[in-house]
Amino acid sequence: MDRRRAVVTAGTGGIGLETAKGLAAQGFTVTVVGRDAQRGARALERIAAVATGGGPAFLAADLSSLREVRALAARLAAEGPLHILVNNVGAMFPQRQRTVDGIEAGFAVNHLSPYLLTELLLDSLRAGGPSRIVNVSSAAIRVARRTFAAVEPPGGYYGFHWYGRAKLANLVYTLDLAERLRGSGVTVFAADPGGAATDMTDGTLTSPKVVSPPLRLLWPLVRRAFERSTAGPASLAARSSVAAATAPEFAGRTGLLIGPLAVPVPAFRGSTDPRAVADVLRLSRELAPLRAE
Repeated sequence: MDRRRAVVTAGTGGIGLETAKGLAAQGFTVTVVGRDAQRGARALERIAAVATGGGPAFLAADLSSLREVRALAARLAAEGPLHILVNNVGAMFPQRQRTVDGIEAGFAVNHLSPYLLTELLLDSLRAGGPSRIVNVSSAAIRVARRTFAAVEPPGGYYGFHWYGRAKLANLVYTLDLAERLRGSGVTVFAADPGGAATDMTDGTLTSPKVVSPPLRLLWPLVRRAFERSTAGPASLAARSSVAAATAPEFAGRTGLLIGPLAVPVPAFRGSTDPRAVADVLRLSRELAPLRAE
């Protein structure tokens, strides 16, 4: 039987690791991407323990760097047809940061990185068809500014809102990509994990500075809401990604948002706005060109 290949970014811990384990248990040969080789080695041990197909692999890459994203894509493409790509990477920053490319870090990591990696791997995914792309979304899109005329929205920096905006940009791209690839053998999904206790949520959702001033006035209530939404185990939060990547009932379907209960849910109403689509695609192509300059 031909080897079925799957790639999971940010797959050395949290939801990404649980997603990788779920795919490995179903017979996929899984490559996980992360920044830390030691975490990668520990992740491979846990994945190998449940794998029913080929042995897992780890590739090191800092996905905040577009140069490293391109290098990663080249290595993955050289390995042949790809059947599953799960863009699980996500990061929330309590303070405004810029990447080595000079781009606001939240937008770069949460949208430009998966955008560029996906586009560079489309030929490999077509070769592996029927194949699936899964972009991990977030409920934080509900508090996002819906303007994408520029990378950074007007007003102050509030980590939770800017994270949600970057995830909204990626959902806009995801749904547009699904239509672009319709009939190609490559289907595209967004997956909302619903929140879990991970390094990201433990490290950033503890300060009122991550939300806008009006919400800071309600911080005790907001913090309790954060705590409730991020109290579950990562293994449950990974269900939506694993289902989007493998569930037989989604075969041949595309452009779906798979919710925390692993069933399709309505997409956020701003994710198909024509102006948002045009602006997100323009920013993506300008900031992350497929060919490095």
